[in-house]
Amino acid sequence: MAEEVILLKLGEIALKGLNRRTFEDTLLKNIRRRLSAAGEFAVTSRQSTIYVEPKDGNADMDRAESLCAKVFGVVSYARAAVTQKDLGAIERTAAEYLEETLEEISTFKVECKRSDKKFPLKSPEISAQVGGYLLDSYPHLRVDVHNPDLVVRVEVREAGAYVHDDGKPGAGGIPVGTGGKAAVLISGGLDSPAAAWLMAKRGVELTAVHFASPPYTSELAHEKVVRLLRKVSEYAGRVKMVTVNFTRLQEEIRDKCPEDLGTVILRRFMLRAAEQVAREEGCAALITGESLGQVASQTMQAIACTDAAVSMPVFRPLIGLDKAEIVKLAHQIETYEISIEPYEDCCTIFTPKHPRTRPILHFVEAGEGAIEGEVLLREALEEKTALYVSPR
Repeated sequence: MAEEVILLKLGEIALKGLNRRTFEDTLLKNIRRRLSAAGEFAVTSRQSTIYVEPKDGNADMDRAESLCAKVFGVVSYARAAVTQKDLGAIERTAAEYLEETLEEISTFKVECKRSDKKFPLKSPEISAQVGGYLLDSYPHLRVDVHNPDLVVRVEVREAGAYVHDDGKPGAGGIPVGTGGKAAVLISGGLDSPAAAWLMAKRGVELTAVHFASPPYTSELAHEKVVRLLRKVSEYAGRVKMVTVNFTRLQEEIRDKCPEDLGTVILRRFMLRAAEQVAREEGCAALITGESLGQVASQTMQAIACTDAAVSMPVFRPLIGLDKAEIVKLAHQIETYEISIEPYEDCCTIFTPKHPRTRPILHFVEAGEGAIEGEVLLREALEEKTALYVSPR
């Protein structure tokens, strides 16, 4: 069997100009860290392509491929056969390496990229020669340059020649760690894991802040959030999860604050708590899963009231998406089935029957005055717990 490598293609990073090296170095570090679960690999960057090469026969190429598919910063990837920079070797490798696929299709074309300008044949000539060899080897095939069943790709580079098929789309985005750090308020619903994923795609390193209210919320609800973060961490890398017990605060809000303002007041205290955690963790912003108009606490007026409680920027990557779009994203990142499990989270346990959809800030602040909020918040933060969530 031919020696194999995985070729990773860069997307947005290629446009970063003088900062490109920083982005590439972070991407290489992220790939190496992620691949440690699949064995020993050499990871190098040459000519806008990252080469993932197994160091020994114990390396799991299937596992490595699935891991590379979820690294932000990679726009596409392909398993490729390595061969000599010799036309005959390239032809034979193409016929043998892609045999299974070539036997099942009807049409194909060959595309070549010749980065090594010392190679005696130009790209169109290599494509024609390899195409002719494949037609001789597989008489049932015909060439279709417009809509082929398969594109056979040949790359002639400085280090060698590579043969592969169309490849697959990568995760896109930019490498985690190049966009700063932020704290995401994470619940067991559909929205916040999707918001976390979107911000990680923009290079943000995540800390997660979760609010629990035992006995109204269970340990199973907590474990559900851990499983959601584990899915996110497959793309974002290891995530620190900080859990804050909000039972006393929620009971005080329920019992003493105006009922119709209870949800907005709770959200304000959640943002305050998350901001303190964020500052301790070196984060520069907060992230929530709010979508404009989705529920009463997500109207423009309610969002303005909650944001007034903190000085840190609050990012809402889902703000313009409808529920169907969020559900589609949840399916894509494989959090949907976990999110719909029927465990309560603290955002829903004391929901008022008639929440105010257009709260006014000075009334909200007056409503907060009914409880010793700062004391309760300090007590909750003193008892917070933390764990690290990593991909399996």
